[in-house]
Amino acid sequence: MSHFSSYCPDLYRYQRRQSRECRVGNVGIGADHPIRVQSMITSDTRDTDASVKQVLDLADAGCEIVRITAQTKVYAANLENIRNGVRKAGCDVPLVADIHFKPDAALEAAKWVEKVRVNPGNYVDKKKFEIREYSDLQYEEELTRIREKFTPLVSLCKELDRAIRIGTNHGSLSDRIMNRYGDTPLGMVESALEFARIARDSDYHNFIFSMKASNPKVMIEAYRLLVTRLEKEGSDWNYPIHLGVTEAGDGEDGRIKSAIGIGSLLADGIGDTIRVSLTEDAVYEIPVAEAIVADFNNRESGNSIQESPQPTWDPFLYDRRRSLTQKINDIPLGGTELIRVITTQQKWDAVSHKLEQMGDFQPEIVLEKSGVIELDPRDDEALREVEIQKEAQLVTIKNDIDLEVIPAFRLLAAKLSSRHSILLKDTFLPGESVDFLPALLRSSRRIGSLLCDGIGDAIIIQGEAAPGQSLRLSYNILQAAGSRIFKTDYVACPSCGRTLFNLQETTQKIRAATGHLKGVRIAVMGCIVNGPGEMADADFGYVGGAPGKINLYVGKTAVKFNLPEAEAVDRLKDLIAEHGKWIDPPSPAHVSS
Repeated sequence: MSHFSSYCPDLYRYQRRQSRECRVGNVGIGADHPIRVQSMITSDTRDTDASVKQVLDLADAGCEIVRITAQTKVYAANLENIRNGVRKAGCDVPLVADIHFKPDAALEAAKWVEKVRVNPGNYVDKKKFEIREYSDLQYEEELTRIREKFTPLVSLCKELDRAIRIGTNHGSLSDRIMNRYGDTPLGMVESALEFARIARDSDYHNFIFSMKASNPKVMIEAYRLLVTRLEKEGSDWNYPIHLGVTEAGDGEDGRIKSAIGIGSLLADGIGDTIRVSLTEDAVYEIPVAEAIVADFNNRESGNSIQESPQPTWDPFLYDRRRSLTQKINDIPLGGTELIRVITTQQKWDAVSHKLEQMGDFQPEIVLEKSGVIELDPRDDEALREVEIQKEAQLVTIKNDIDLEVIPAFRLLAAKLSSRHSILLKDTFLPGESVDFLPALLRSSRRIGSLLCDGIGDAIIIQGEAAPGQSLRLSYNILQAAGSRIFKTDYVACPSCGRTLFNLQETTQKIRAATGHLKGVRIAVMGCIVNGPGEMADADFGYVGGAPGKINLYVGKTAVKFNLPEAEAVDRLKDLIAEHGKWIDPPSPAHVSS
């Protein structure tokens, strides 16, 4: 773990990573600029009027950089008209072309917009998912071919003063990378570095990195590894970083998953611009993104905790902290048991008369009856008192302490014997008044970040006063962090100009049909750009194959092709049944209110 300091100078003190500046039109990213908020329009890029309107709507909502898909050279050519319409309306928001497969589309787009996003896994790379070993010679031949295709774009962007985002997606790594590194954070980083070296060979430096994934754990590990590798490459590799969770979904789930992935990295000082990807109209992404960055823009470096013990977890490989199992009021906790949801006696009393109606959002342990030991992790005498106990204890940090939540629990985890369990809190100020969205995002970031590091055997939400709402938030954070799956899990991408069906309506239909299948993971993808890879963790996938036609997947494998959209949800249900994972929904009389 000697590389800790290179990803984060101090795990116990906030410091924003210092990057060079990247210019995207009139907007600066990185250096001393605030963390920028981005989004993406969903209209067909060939529809000039609709595209201009959506760009203007996003800019009015506070979006600082707007992305537009450009699948082919024909689509990219219309960026000229979109740009002209936006500028004629008096709006100077920078525009970004989203390129995946077509170098000629990228070259065309660079003429008209301030930034071009390329996905290394898709850009002129082989996507046949062949299983074979690449020799060193074959690998170099592939890199030479990519260099020949990517260098012209770099040269044009340098000439026209355009920016580039080298944006790796977990869902779309090339055959070459997959065969050498696997579907891993390391593969994501190596894929991006290959393109960055080509850019640097042309003395081009106006670029930015991203490492997106739908799984927050994968995303967090990939960005940490990227920062470590950049530090290792040299001080002049300090390029800005764009953060995002792909396919976060909609509603509270999408907001919570985004806060965990994006917020935990911002808390470590990583990230210069963000995009929250919700399966909703794009304007709804902006207030969420603004609320996530609000805690970090203009934030000073944190106060140093006088001690910085060697951490007991690996930030590049998830592994749950190995506490011993204990029982609290006959409920097993710690070890490999479920991460438990704790509430106060007051909240328990408030919901005790309607537990049957609360469905899965059940309080499991009452704080005041848990025997939890509350302490200051800087108090070595208090820690010694815990260590001399013969039995494993449940330990947490006391309220009203002058420490930030994430560093405080990291310090506790580093100093406390691993046999003892840890109760995570979202705030040490349970009475503070915070609006619902900021409270939800803050709780998700703080607890989710720790869970993704493997810290925590139980959680309690103190920042939400409403009893039922605090319990729902507890379970949804555990689900989004992948720490406790208690309901159907959805990976749903945001809509864009590539989408081949109405994502929002379809996602709701699929939720209505499958929402009772606890533990089943379903991916809903508008097109094939990220489909197979982002569905790696999904049991089943529903993917747009052509206008009005749907392909169904089991894992990464397409098994049903070109189904009419009108019958595709029913065919998905049949597919789930074929694989033994379908159960009939409960009758209306037993559905929780």
